[in-house]
Amino acid sequence: MNLKKLKQEKLKEVIKKKLGEDARVFVDENSPCLFRDVTKCIKCGQCREMCNHVTGLSSNYNVNKPGQPNACIGCGQCTLVCGFNALREKSSYREVLDALSNYEKVLVVSTAPAVRVSLAEEFGYDSGMFDEGKMITALRMLGFDYVFDVTFGADVTIMEEASELIHRIKHGGVLPMFSSCCPSWVRFVEMFEPELIPNLSTVKSPISIQGAIIKTYFAKQKKIKPENIVHVVITPCTSKKYEITREELSISDDYGYMPGIHDVDYVLTVRELAHMIRRQNIPYGNLYDGEFDDICRGSGGGIIFGATGGVTESVLRESYYMLTGKEPKDNFLKLEKVRGLNGIKEDQINVCGANVKVAVVNGLRNVHDLIKMIKSGKTDFDFIEVMTCPGGCSGGGGQPKIKKIDDFVRKKRINALYLKDEGLETRCAHQNPLVKKIYSEFLKTPLSDTSEMLLHTKYFDRSSEIK
Repeated sequence: MNLKKLKQEKLKEVIKKKLGEDARVFVDENSPCLFRDVTKCIKCGQCREMCNHVTGLSSNYNVNKPGQPNACIGCGQCTLVCGFNALREKSSYREVLDALSNYEKVLVVSTAPAVRVSLAEEFGYDSGMFDEGKMITALRMLGFDYVFDVTFGADVTIMEEASELIHRIKHGGVLPMFSSCCPSWVRFVEMFEPELIPNLSTVKSPISIQGAIIKTYFAKQKKIKPENIVHVVITPCTSKKYEITREELSISDDYGYMPGIHDVDYVLTVRELAHMIRRQNIPYGNLYDGEFDDICRGSGGGIIFGATGGVTESVLRESYYMLTGKEPKDNFLKLEKVRGLNGIKEDQINVCGANVKVAVVNGLRNVHDLIKMIKSGKTDFDFIEVMTCPGGCSGGGGQPKIKKIDDFVRKKRINALYLKDEGLETRCAHQNPLVKKIYSEFLKTPLSDTSEMLLHTKYFDRSSEIK
């Protein structure tokens, strides 16, 4: 045994005596999100510490016991602190590489907003560098036929979610309405707080909305059979790997296409994409700036979905327009109170004489007290955004593993998204000509029968899974 191996084995023994067998979080071998290489794990306890710091599940719900049924919500924050790379995302890049070599398939890739402010970190650039141009070119060099922007799916999400919120407020629907973009948050509600399921917005996440449109509207436009489209999404999130396995996201079954066609076929993290770029010897730093295909482009409101508070800000921009018929002014285009990294942020916006009260939760551990207040009837919020990861998607569990993941890094990524939003002429979903086109030609109106069928989903009580 070499010296390095001997030191590692001794370190394992010391830590095992100190922390015991329950030092680490439980990771189910069947998890679609995460994988543990037990040969590398030294049971240092960092994953468990990070899990409780971010989610608060251990202290609030007494989970993560050895051998306990899988109560993991898949956020992947544990992978960011695993120094021995024993914990990592459940990889899909090999399957994607195989698909890229299948010339009978049409390969479509969509990239989430927060990817473009973190991918460059993998190649030695500073945190928060906004670099979608090289990313797009790298994706084309990998062999993708179409490169789309998930901000388009985010814009359609905004249209549907703002309409749903207004409908609930006007017609006595269940309030507060919770955001539903974060799959770890949705899984948490289904497993630990199923009585709150009626509070969840029924609107699919941006990646699933994008996928539904690609497998229907786009497929019809291009005269491609949906089963011949392979849709890959690049995200800063490990939990999206779980989201795409949900059977209720097989929208095409109801739409009249082949059974088993999902909105999204594969999810890759930022780390996986960087690995593929290196593996294919693509010189990232020397690439020219490419451009997205113009079928799916979004507004500034879609861009800031990658930041905590961004969903709330975008929904309020759109709600204002829907209720007043007027373009939002500066006070709606920059809502300072919902920005930043405070655990819970609150704001109250006056629209047509009515006050719309919102809250933004940054990091799941901050939601537990808020849930208790809601259950006791001590809050009067209309809309609550919850993102599991600190900083929202910008701080996601699939982001690059740099030496130190802290609020400084998260802020730099977030600020880059806000800066991009401020520099765009189109900052609201209804202003996006591509959104106007798809509603006029295909979806009709938000909450229409077609929209309900393709863009909305349902949730289930999964509390029995953890008992």
